[in-house]
Amino acid sequence: MNFASTIPRPDVHLITFNRGSSSLKLGLFTLHHGRPERIGSGLLNMHQKPLCLSLSGPVGDAFLPISNPDRDEWRSVVSEMMQHLGDRMRTSKLLGFAHRVVHGGDHFIGPAVVDDSSLAVMAQWLPFAPLHQARSLQIIHALRQWRPSLRQIACFDTAFHASQAPLVRRFAIPRHFYDAGIKRYGFHGLSYRFIVNQLAQKYPALASAKVVVAHLGSGASLCAIQGGLSRDSSMGFSTLDGVPMGTRCGTIDPGVLLHWFGAQGMSLPEVSQILYEKSGLLGVSGLSSDSRELLASTKPEAREALELFALRVAGEVARLASTLGGLDGLVFTA
Repeated sequence: MNFASTIPRPDVHLITFNRGSSSLKLGLFTLHHGRPERIGSGLLNMHQKPLCLSLSGPVGDAFLPISNPDRDEWRSVVSEMMQHLGDRMRTSKLLGFAHRVVHGGDHFIGPAVVDDSSLAVMAQWLPFAPLHQARSLQIIHALRQWRPSLRQIACFDTAFHASQAPLVRRFAIPRHFYDAGIKRYGFHGLSYRFIVNQLAQKYPALASAKVVVAHLGSGASLCAIQGGLSRDSSMGFSTLDGVPMGTRCGTIDPGVLLHWFGAQGMSLPEVSQILYEKSGLLGVSGLSSDSRELLASTKPEAREALELFALRVAGEVARLASTLGGLDGLVFTA
């Protein structure tokens, strides 16, 4: 749509970026009496061809093509996105950006200012979350190039789970691996923190109780929460663990991996692609990673994929309830 000049363009003071497994989501905020107030949102669907920025805000909805989708560097994508935003909202008063970053390891247990030092630490966690971490860092670097003077803040999915006991985080492998960082971290922490805040506002009695939250989207996980603190999570060392997802396998017998690498002679890239991109709902159904499409399908493979997903989610709820020693509430979100 064309921008209507009769509608005043609102000031955008803060933009948030959430680079997920299949999308880039933007939150547009203005400051009202010193507090951020959401005024719009944006979405880039990575599977959409051609790539298009969907905007929703006070000047109406817009669907804007990205003419040069350099998905390797993201510099031109970011530049075009900011140009589109500048055409519809005033970005001259931008104060900065905030990012969801998947992995902060044990180093970041809260938000961090993005600078050369913190970026170097974030890059150290690339081998632990190769797909998600790289995607977030691409956006950060592209924005630094676009407007180097603006402050950027990184918020980490792993930080919420720092309250888990060492026993919960440990694998039954030689101890020196745990000391080297091979442990359960948990993810989707920003979503879980938001849910905890919402429970405190709307259901205060439940907020202090024993709750399992099920974050069921394209990427899916569950978290055991007690008194607003993370006690256990379905995801462990990586974002592959736990329940099946849109294209990710969830928990799998390590013997399967040994068989693929050994008897079948598969390479690391081949196995990685299977685990991250060809499994989950897509792999079982052979049709789609989108649960809406599977629900609409009459094929038995689609039904089996959904039933397997539900079975694993139910089993994970029971396991997390065991960690909590009981269950007072179950929350669904995505």
